[in-house]
Amino acid sequence: MEPFALALGEERLVGSDRTISFNSVRYSTPPGYTGAKVWCRVVGEELSITARTNSSDLLEIWRHQLSTPGVPQIIDEHYPDHPDGRSIHQPRLQPRSEAEIAFMGIGPGAGRWLKEAGPAGATRIRAKMARAVELATVLGKDKVDQALGLAATAGRFADDDLLSILGHIADSKPVGEVVRADEAHSVQNRTIGWQALGQ
Repeated sequence: MEPFALALGEERLVGSDRTISFNSVRYSTPPGYTGAKVWCRVVGEELSITARTNSSDLLEIWRHQLSTPGVPQIIDEHYPDHPDGRSIHQPRLQPRSEAEIAFMGIGPGAGRWLKEAGPAGATRIRAKMARAVELATVLGKDKVDQALGLAATAGRFADDDLLSILGHIADSKPVGEVVRADEAHSVQNRTIGWQALGQ
């Protein structure tokens, strides 16, 4: 084992798509490291990726925010030779059927949801798309699009997740309406009853 290898973290091999997998999440690496051995270690809320340079020095080549399965961390600037960066991994969505066109018509959140649902292993995708279109007709596209975007970000693709997120959005109050607990909103008249505690 190389000296200090343990301090560098877990060893990974950069794939042909310029990503490594760490805890079932794909993380992109800068150009020039395809096929190279790198080391990954968690630093706070980030993933540090270290590689050996051409001069055999060790160099941290990138830091990603830690993510969860189904939410890959792909940085566009890691793919300068590809239009729009991510197109190498996530081809532009081209809806073909009326159902797909209606779903994509909800908004950009629908596109994000569809791009993340497949890699996350979501099932019954067409049925969920149809349900989202129905909900958009009843509740409005903006709300459903927001909920689909949140679902994609959180990796939530179960049958009732969209309804749950929509319910949460409906129940959430704007910041100006949040009630802060103080003596005026207390269910207890005063705190004098607590003074004897521990005496």
